[in-house]
This record gives sequence, C-alpha cells and structure tokens, in this order.
Amino acid sequence: MAQFTTTQRLLRTAPLLIALICILSAFTPVLANDKAAPPAAKAALTVSLVKPQLRSLTSTLAANGTVAAWQEASVSAEVSGLRLVEISAQVGDTVKKGQVLARFSQDSLNAEIAATKAQLAEAQASADEARSSADRARELVKQGFYSNQAFTQSASQEKAALARLDAAKANLTLQTLRLNNSTLRAPDGGVITARNATVGSVVGAGVELFRMNRLGRLEWRGEVTTAELPTIKRGSAVLLEGKHKGVVRQIAPNLDPLTRNAIALVDIAAGSDLKVGQIVRGEFSGAAQAALTVPTSTLVARDGFNYVFVVLGNKATQTKVTLGQRQGTLVQVLSGVTEQQALVATGAAFLADGDTVKVVQP
Repeated sequence: MAQFTTTQRLLRTAPLLIALICILSAFTPVLANDKAAPPAAKAALTVSLVKPQLRSLTSTLAANGTVAAWQEASVSAEVSGLRLVEISAQVGDTVKKGQVLARFSQDSLNAEIAATKAQLAEAQASADEARSSADRARELVKQGFYSNQAFTQSASQEKAALARLDAAKANLTLQTLRLNNSTLRAPDGGVITARNATVGSVVGAGVELFRMNRLGRLEWRGEVTTAELPTIKRGSAVLLEGKHKGVVRQIAPNLDPLTRNAIALVDIAAGSDLKVGQIVRGEFSGAAQAALTVPTSTLVARDGFNYVFVVLGNKATQTKVTLGQRQGTLVQVLSGVTEQQALVATGAAFLADGDTVKVVQP
C-alpha cells in the first residue's frame, strides 16, 4: 500500500518536472552564448592620430667652441724716456683708426727740435760758404791761377759741408718724428681690450700700453672631430646659441694637440653680444635632404630608448624608433616606422603596449 502511494506521487509530480526541464532547456542556449562573448574591452585613452611625413631638412652638425678676437693689435710706445701726461681711451672703448689714445710730454722734444733747427741753419751757412769757395776755385783753376791740389782741398771742404747739412736735415726729421710719436694713436679701428698705461709713468720704447681687438671682429673656434670634418665647407652657415649668425672662414690646418679635434674658424656677424672667452654651442648647416619626420609629441622615452605607438584598428602597439636630427618640433626618424602607419599624436606616455584606444579626429 505504501509502494502504491509513492508511485502515485511520482505520477502526480511528473508533469511539473517535465515542464521545469523544458523551461531550463529554453534558457540554456542564451546562457551559453553569454559565456562565449565577453564584454568589449574599455578604451585606455582617447587619442588622435598623425602619420610620418617626408620633408626636406637641412642637415646640421652641433659643436662647442670658444669665442675669440679675430685679430689683436698691441699698441706700444715708440719713444722712450718721456712722461705720460694724458690717457684718452679706456677698456671697452670703440676707437677709430688714427684716434688719439695717449699723449707724452713734449717739452724736451720741442727743445731738441729748436736746437736741431739752429744746427741746421749753421750747417746751411757752412755749406753755402764751402760751395762759393769751390766755385771760385774752379774758375781759378781754369785760368791757371790755382793749383789742382788747392782745388781738391776746396772741393773736399764743400762735400764735407754738404754732408753736415744733410745730417742736420736728417736730425731735424728724426726729432720731428719723435714729436709726432709722442702722441699715441690707434693703428686701426677696434675695441680696446686692455690698458697698461698710467699717467705720470715714464716708459721705454716698445712697452705695450694698450691692446685692442681689430675692427671689433669676433670669431668662433668650433671643435669638430676628424670624422665630422668632411661635412664642413668654407662658407657654410653657422648658428651660435640659436640666434647669432656666422660663416666658416677656414679650417685650421693643424689639429688641437690635446683633444685631436679640428678647429673651424667662424666669422661672427657684427652686432652680437658674445664675449671673448665665452664657450658657445653652434650648429653648422649642411645641404638639404629628404627625411621622414614625426612630431616630437609622438615620442616616448623609456629605458633609454625612444618609442612611438602605432595604432591599427583600436590597438596601440609600442614601436622602437631610431632618431636623427631635430628641427623645431619635428624629429627625423631613421628606422622603425613608415609613412603609411598611424601614430598616437599626443599622450602616448600614458599608454602601455597593446592598450585599446578610442580614435578621434584631431
């Protein structure tokens, strides 16, 4: 009787079990589909894209060097034993050729010139007398009233008197030259860079009183390696500190004995504020050439290397690149990308290799 009751209960619940199984069977494909298709990955960053472009870049070579005077002139005293009474130029002054720099006392020179003029007048009188005597002797010799020996003596006295006259004239010229040299003048235009003259001092001939940079011209002596030397030509343009213009005048014939570098002598354009002795960075300009370039904003520096992120679809792939020269906001890419690839324009530093990105128009 108990067994019959159990069977009877199973028969009563069977329709309910069948209905439940049918309901579960209907939902099974939906659950299976949901498990097979995971939700889409969330974009790590919204980015705009840029492509590498082929541009014409002027090749440049960077170097360091020292600013120096083009030529220095030493202005020295040409007279000795005279007292310096006036100084008309100071360090930093720009002077013209022939401009007065200093004056020496002229009192003793004026006295010597007066004495020399008196000696010249005496020598002139002696010479005139000797010439007259010689002329009379010549007439007497022709008439036979004068011996040849006496005539020879008279002619010798004339020559000696004329020689003394020439010596007196030369002495006057010398004293006049010393008087002129007592005023020290600039041998050329330029800028005074040193002054050793002191009022009241008595200096000797050849003592340097001033030093000047001729014509105020400056040159930059850029150091380049022997491997870089063939790229530099006479007449090439140079940009110093990014603003001062220069032109390669010549390449020094000898290498620096310490660094073994070559020296390029560059004329600096007038009007610069560079100073002698200043160490300056310069860039030599070469010929224009085609180069694949990308904006510097696309670059990411990691672990000592440079990378860009190449976007294909919505995936950003970190790609190592080799860089060349820079020009403003552009940088040359020697290897790693092509013109057809799209790169993350900005914000690449926030991405990791393989990140999903959302691309928008720039």
